[in-house]
Amino acid sequence: MCGAITLFIFLAPPVWFHPQPQWFRDQPRIPHASQITSLPGYGEAVFWIEPELVSTIPEPQRLDKLGRELTARTGKKQVLTRIEPIYDSEREIKGYMAYSRP
Repeated sequence: MCGAITLFIFLAPPVWFHPQPQWFRDQPRIPHASQITSLPGYGEAVFWIEPELVSTIPEPQRLDKLGRELTARTGKKQVLTRIEPIYDSEREIKGYMAYSRP
């Protein structure tokens, strides 16, 4: 049995051990391809926003500018009511939750 396993390891084609990415439908991550993601919510719309998009907007203008961006992406009028930062265990911002009313 050990001999059969050893022969399999040394004689099997290398592609069996290193599958091609397209076999699993892996796609390379395109930076900034989807900076806003819609999440299920109750009563109000909830969106996940990547930190790179929010950090470029000055604090006083965030609700207005992100609301216009959401309106452009969703095709529906979105008025943001609040934006909350989401932190990881090391207190680094991982993204923002944006709450909107239509």
